[in-house]
Amino acid sequence: MQLQTVHTKLKPGQKPELLAPGGSLEKLKFAIHYGADAVYIGGQKYGLRSNADNFTFEEMREAVEFANRYGAKVFVAANIYAHNEDIAGIEDYLRNLQDAGIAAIIVADPAIIETCKRAAPKLEIHLSTQQSTVNWQAVQFWKEEDVHRVVLGREATMEEILEIKRNVDIEIETFIHGAMCSSYSGRCVLSNHFTDRDSNRGGCCQSCRWKYDLFEDGDVEIEQIVTEEQAASDQTLKRFKEGMTGTPLFQGEDPFMMSAKDLCMIEHIPEMIRSGVESFKIEGRMKSIHYVATVVNAYRQAIDAYYEDPEGYELKEEWLQEIYKAANRPLNTGFFFDAPGHEDHIFGPEDKRVDFDFAGLVVDYDEATGVATVQQRNHFKPGQEVEFFGPGGTFFKQQVGELTDEEGNVLDAARHPLQLVKFKVEQPVKPMDMMRKQVGRKK
Repeated sequence: MQLQTVHTKLKPGQKPELLAPGGSLEKLKFAIHYGADAVYIGGQKYGLRSNADNFTFEEMREAVEFANRYGAKVFVAANIYAHNEDIAGIEDYLRNLQDAGIAAIIVADPAIIETCKRAAPKLEIHLSTQQSTVNWQAVQFWKEEDVHRVVLGREATMEEILEIKRNVDIEIETFIHGAMCSSYSGRCVLSNHFTDRDSNRGGCCQSCRWKYDLFEDGDVEIEQIVTEEQAASDQTLKRFKEGMTGTPLFQGEDPFMMSAKDLCMIEHIPEMIRSGVESFKIEGRMKSIHYVATVVNAYRQAIDAYYEDPEGYELKEEWLQEIYKAANRPLNTGFFFDAPGHEDHIFGPEDKRVDFDFAGLVVDYDEATGVATVQQRNHFKPGQEVEFFGPGGTFFKQQVGELTDEEGNVLDAARHPLQLVKFKVEQPVKPMDMMRKQVGRKK
């Protein structure tokens, strides 16, 4: 791939913000502990991840208190496209966010933007990627509406980002890692039609990730096109059953028609920094704490390494390998350098790159004995090779030795969820360090 030349200059001493997902209070804490400068979360209303472990106001206050200890910020996504019935209560909701110490809301609907300016003026307003903003004139418009930051659409190219930065003095945020929407973000209504779940009000069922067969015009055998997930909707079955037969054009194993590869820009940190973008965003509020910690950790190291020595910067293979340990789809660079083609979509059986499972979380370490107390997150047993890792890229591998419970009873395996077990580790570890184990490549 031919990379574009970037001409903008670094702002002296200013690193871009590393913005991570916080799908729950636990995920938020790990994101910050592993290097995020800011975390975005969802509240009980007005966000686009209605199935996430969204935050109560009490949890938000705890999140802000934790973030403050690290010098980090907390943003709240309130990025639905509101219908009339959604507007009631929005003023009180925004005031409560402000009182909880939230730094900014991520918002798409102009009605919520105007309400925020009036009801909660201390909240920064970050325009959501749901607005699909990809040109500098639109960015200028939103600046004049007193928006503090614009989150560009994932469809913005590097050249478009550079032009925006040349023409408008406003903070810009771009996605650098995570899932890509097969539609303009937030503009898809497949979920609405298939399952009666509104994608623009937090209910997206990710229809583009379903497995489809492709048929010529004509009637289609319902058993061949409707998957188990789709079949959960009786209304969907009814629609498909009404007169469909035909000849299948593709009969492969687990076929996909629209499933995009995931975005990954870890190999292009210098270009991203020189673009002048103020915030690098990682997608994934529904992902695991292992995913969040691993991805944040890798990008944190890459960004810091560039600022330590811009001229001598080199991508470390270990950072890329860390990303692969958390990736669950093939990766590409999205729209940044080239328009995605057929090779940037998943059509046949999906090759899931994850070959590591999150096995345990360090909760304590005894320096005198070298024994760690580990909270089980996946089955592991003596003799199995595991890998410990923590913030800053510290990691090592070892075999699990004798395993005991808290009372000292010898165990043949750590088999119970969240069970606390003890075993000797070969190097010092700290609370919130993680332990993973290698498994067979998933297909």
